[in-house]
Amino acid sequence: MGNLSSRFQSPSQGPEEAAEGAISSRRHGCECKKRKRNAQCDCDSEQEEEDDILDTPRRKKLKSTSKYIYQTLFLNGENSDIRICALGQEWNLHKVYLCQSGYFSSMFSGSWKESNMMEINLEIPDQNIDAEALQVVFGSLYRDDVLIKPSRVISILAAACMLQLDGLIQQCGETMKENISAKTVCGYYACASIYGLDSVMKKSDFIHIFNNVWTLLVDMVTNMAFYVLQLIQSSDLFVMQVEMDVYTALKKWMFLQLNSSWDGPIKQLLADADAWLCKRRTDLCEKEPFLNTEEGAPFRSVFRLVRLQYIINDLASARILERDNILPPEWLTAMYKNQWFAMLRTEFDNDNGPQEPNKDEFEQNSMRCGRKLSKDGDYCWRWTGFNFGFDLLVTYTNRFIVFKRNTLSQPCGGAVSLQPRRHLAYRLRLASFDSRGKLVCSRSTGYQLLTLEKDQEYVVMNLDSRLLSFPLYVCCNFLYTSPHSDHRPDSSEPESAARAAS
Repeated sequence: MGNLSSRFQSPSQGPEEAAEGAISSRRHGCECKKRKRNAQCDCDSEQEEEDDILDTPRRKKLKSTSKYIYQTLFLNGENSDIRICALGQEWNLHKVYLCQSGYFSSMFSGSWKESNMMEINLEIPDQNIDAEALQVVFGSLYRDDVLIKPSRVISILAAACMLQLDGLIQQCGETMKENISAKTVCGYYACASIYGLDSVMKKSDFIHIFNNVWTLLVDMVTNMAFYVLQLIQSSDLFVMQVEMDVYTALKKWMFLQLNSSWDGPIKQLLADADAWLCKRRTDLCEKEPFLNTEEGAPFRSVFRLVRLQYIINDLASARILERDNILPPEWLTAMYKNQWFAMLRTEFDNDNGPQEPNKDEFEQNSMRCGRKLSKDGDYCWRWTGFNFGFDLLVTYTNRFIVFKRNTLSQPCGGAVSLQPRRHLAYRLRLASFDSRGKLVCSRSTGYQLLTLEKDQEYVVMNLDSRLLSFPLYVCCNFLYTSPHSDHRPDSSEPESAARAAS
């Protein structure tokens, strides 16, 4: 370094001073060599600092290549070799950039007539695509990054799917997942279903909360029926209270579908829906269940997904089903029969509940129920309905959630099983949301099997107070009985049963 530094000496420095400086530099170097190998040399430190300064990139406020390309080629359209016309707009673009799109790459590389055209009129069959979305999508071909606003993501996703831009499609999916809230969940879910974004659909399922069904219902009216089908059949659906609330929400939704001009207050919606059904039965003298009529037929597939076994197990709810006369009687008759045999198996066939893992059965037939905890405190509750003598109490206290099989220790309004052990399959999930309806935190136990003795308690979840946020939504899935087989007793079984009874 000494020889190198001597080359940059000031012109006013004499030969003697230069030589002296060189000798001093060599002497310093010798002193450094005498030090221990692991000791840091001051001159090395100075050299490293100098190297760091030389190697540090200088930030220059110059227009980057990407910005230059975007401004000059895309916005200004300089040296354009093709014009794209769509939705009343024109874009002067470049084939070499358009070929990043699978749509245009196939168009220009094949034997299509457009491959030699200087102007292409683009047909837009998707109503979700507008000129603003095309501006963003075309512009993404000329720049490194794209800012996607949550309010514009559906239109941009639609355009990206049409033009086959996988990277932009993935970015749209990430934007949707990051901005799922009570206000966006319906639209995002429907969009993800249309364009095949499975990851968004799975996440959307998690935060459908039926306690505040109005936001869902308003959006459902404008969405396709398959969206409602996906929603209702999902085992991940957050049901607040019980399955009867799912039926009630569908009844409101059906009323809005058939009475799109309704604009009354939210609190009046259920009463108006009930009054409309009653008036229809009275005026038309209809005894036929509504779903069997021509007007009600389109809603059969949706109501078929309601888990009726967890509605008819409650007397008040069963009476509402009979009064509404929406469902075909054969649906209810079959369900009453199934539940009656399930009760007999529990009572006489030692069916103490599921003991073997059967996740498919759980996903399709588990009881869906929930509770909203408005603030921190002590809570204890049970969900209504007959559950084959399994009186399950749920307690929240001191950040613990506890299950208890109640038999003799606390009063119960129904019959209670006194069998030594009962089994159940369950899954418990928690979620809390901010003021915009966006998910703040969530927990889940996953699919579990549990055995409880009489009056036994079991700690299901211990919550971290640092992550706890209220109001807190508690959602549970339960399966109290084993899957029934299609085995039918042969003719000898009744005889043996009669002999045993005698």
